[in-house]
Amino acid sequence: MARTLPEGESLLLRTDFTDDAAWAKTLAAVIASYDEDTETGLTPIDDAAFDGLTLDELVELVDGQTYVFLADATTMTDSEHPILAVDTSDEDGRSGYPVFRIAPSAMAGVEVNFFLANMDFGDFADNVDDDEVYRGFNR
Repeated sequence: MARTLPEGESLLLRTDFTDDAAWAKTLAAVIASYDEDTETGLTPIDDAAFDGLTLDELVELVDGQTYVFLADATTMTDSEHPILAVDTSDEDGRSGYPVFRIAPSAMAGVEVNFFLANMDFGDFADNVDDDEVYRGFNR
């Protein structure tokens, strides 16, 4: 099964298919984090072709996206369902793949600012809580 990412900047890619209820709960919380009139480019992808996708494989698929959000095994098993944000702007991987996790309730604030290029990856990665999850500024 060939893996290709759809066009778009704000991809929320499911890479773990062990718990459909956890995915549904996570996606519902992400969608609830947006205001009705929020400009967004979020594209949820629920395709078993991406089951078990690794960061190395992800970067091979990236075509112009500078970041991707993953609903991985941790997302599905952690009670808070934190989503993994991956900085894919360094396509040759020389600096590794910077990552941080986002609480679903804080997803809109991160995704919209990435989508509109108002803030960059470090603005959020530098403001995670002690457990490496971003839950919002001024908490």
